[in-house]
Order: sequence, then structure tokens, then C-alpha cells
Amino acid sequence: MKRFTYILLLLSFVATSSFGQVLEEVNPPNNIKTVVFKGPTEDQFPVVQLGESMTLEFDDLTANEQDYYYKIIHCDYDWTPSQLLKSQYLSGSDNQRIIDYENSYTTLQPYSNYRLTIPNENVKLKVTGNYILEIYNSYGDLQFSRRFVVFRDAVSVAGTVKRSRDFNFINTKQVVQFNINTAGFNVVNPKKEVKVAIIQNHQWPSALYNIKPQFTIGRELVYKYNEETSFFGGNEYLNFDTKDLRSPTFAISNIAMRDVYHHYLFSSEYRYDKEYTYFPDINGDFVVRTLQGEDVSREAEYSKVHFSLPYSNMIGLDNVYVIGKFNNYALEEENKMTFNEETGKFETTLIMKQGFYNYKYVVQKEDGTIEPNLVSGNFHFTENNYLILVYYRDFGDMYDSIIGIGSVNSRNISN
Repeated sequence: MKRFTYILLLLSFVATSSFGQVLEEVNPPNNIKTVVFKGPTEDQFPVVQLGESMTLEFDDLTANEQDYYYKIIHCDYDWTPSQLLKSQYLSGSDNQRIIDYENSYTTLQPYSNYRLTIPNENVKLKVTGNYILEIYNSYGDLQFSRRFVVFRDAVSVAGTVKRSRDFNFINTKQVVQFNINTAGFNVVNPKKEVKVAIIQNHQWPSALYNIKPQFTIGRELVYKYNEETSFFGGNEYLNFDTKDLRSPTFAISNIAMRDVYHHYLFSSEYRYDKEYTYFPDINGDFVVRTLQGEDVSREAEYSKVHFSLPYSNMIGLDNVYVIGKFNNYALEEENKMTFNEETGKFETTLIMKQGFYNYKYVVQKEDGTIEPNLVSGNFHFTENNYLILVYYRDFGDMYDSIIGIGSVNSRNISN
């Protein structure tokens, strides 16, 4: 009897620790570059309706045609694995080998390019909600993972972006206000059954959660908060374009040819104390493109891009990182800048595939706190995109479904 009780307690512990773990996105090792994950839109952030297609693409710089496998995990609103069995959210089976891959050609840096499309002949998704796509090598080691979202159009979302009413943040913050119209979808207790997540520029780390409707008008849930749904505006991203390997642009000061091409960017400026200037960006994203070939997946070259930022007493001994969607906004040793005493600048070099890239500088203070806009500044004018996800769980349901989405932009911000 004691042995049986012990086994039950052990199984209970394993189940609890598995279901209770928040699944964050894992970034790949140094040999895997240029992870592109898209749905029907150009944004590298798959938000798809049930049945729509999405594509993952990445390069392995070892160029050994290694085997990679994928797994799909269904998650609840808080990104912990849901209680659904795989057979309840997948039709077919995952843990399949990625068979669509080809080697690069005519490139100085050899690589193998891998492509995975979901759904495919082996697996289809059956329910809406949060998902994690995990990529493993042939030894069963997790290489990287990416989140994606599947929804159905059951409710409509309409929103707008306004300036903060708090005078302390009137010039630096943006407030997202929106309504959810549930006409045609039965919601009995919206404060318990409906949850929302608001995501700025498709970046999960800064997402806002657990926001209850402020009040209801008939079938409409109203969210007209100020502080609860506010984000710092930040600034437009810096950018550069290496689609032509041999031609300097407004952002590239000079180009050198050694083992591969080296692109030296003009040294960046501190913009926190300057006037806001509108300069169109793609909100941190990147687009692979080349003038040296037609097949960008296999003919685009890798080059070494050199970044530099002048030293400032404001930063001192703090850590400075270069981030963007190209490295999934991660603060890692590879994209950490080092101080060059000869030039008086923070510098780093990253190997990147040809294309148009957005990037910014982020500072990590000595106490570990992150200052995402210390270098670039915060402005309420900044063009940002906001995605609103509407989750629903009825009494007795085993998972959080997504019943609608909304998208608003701060381009036409109002008071």
C-alpha cells in the first residue's frame, strides 16, 4: 500500500511539474541562423486561422545535411502546456523528420537550408490556442523553439491607440483601448471566461496579460483603461540593407572582402535626447533578399556586419546588446558589445544573411535590469503595431481557445 501511494505521489509530481512549466522560446545554437517563421502575412509572427498554412525556415552553417525533427505542443493562455492529449489537438503525428532541405550554392559561407510547412501530409492542427513548435537534432537535443497562435473568427475586436492621460508619461507612452463584440457568441461570465493578451510589435516578453473588461454594454466588452493597457513608445528601429554585397548604402560606411564580406555600419547615435524623427521601419523585423541570385533561401550570402556605438558615461560599465527579430530579441554573449579603448566605442560583429534588417541597442544594468530604450529614447509618436488576442474558456473546458484577434497601429495616435 505504501509503495502504491508513493508511485501515485511521484506521478502526480511529474504531471504537475510538466503542466505547470511556462514554455519560453528557446534560441538556437551558433550554427543555426536566420530563423524565419511566417503565416499568411509578411510578419514573422504566425497568427493563423485554423487550417491556414505557416512556414518555418532556417539555415545550418555546418552544411552537413544534419537531420532535424519537430514537435508541436499545445499551451494554455499562460504558455503552460494544456491538459489536452496530442490526439486531441493534432490530426496525424508530429516528431517527424524535416525532409525539405537543400544546400546553398555559389556562397562563400556554405549552409544547409531547411523548410517546414504546417499543416502537412503528416500532421494538422485540430483546435485553436497557443502553440510551441520545437526543433530537435538527431540526438534528441532541443535546438530552438518558436511560439505561434491559431484562432477562429467568432468575435470582432475594434481598437485605437491614444496618448497617455498621465502627465508623467504623456510624451513617452501609448495606450491601447479596444472593444470586443461578442454578438453571435454566447459569453455568460466575461470576467471569468474571457482573457486578453496585448502584444507590441509581435514581441512576447513585453506582452500584457490578465486584463479584465472595464465594463460591458450589451454584447460588447469595453477596455478603456489608461495605465493598465499602456506601453512605452520607444523609437523607430535603426536599419541597414546588405542585398547588394558590394555597394555601400546610407547605413554602411565601407565594405571589405576577406573570408567573407564584411559590412561596417556607420557608428550609431544616442537618440534619447533628440527630437523624434519619423523614419519608416518594420518594427524590428528583417527580410532576407539578395541581388546576387534568384533563390534567396539558398543563394543569399552571409556577411559579417560590424556595429559600433560611442561610449557614454550614462552607460558606463553596463552591458550593451544589439537586438532585433534576427536574434529573437535575445540578450546573449554572441550579440553583446565590447568596449574598444582605441576607438572609444562599444563594438560587436555578427554573421548575418543578406537582407534588410531592423535593430536597436539595449542596455542591461549592473543589477540585471533591462533598459530597452535608454539609447534610442521613448516617444509617443513612434509607429508601433499592437495585436490583441481574445482567449475563451467555458466552465468545464480543458484548454484556452482563441476566439478572435484585433490589430491596431499607433500611426494615427490621438489624444
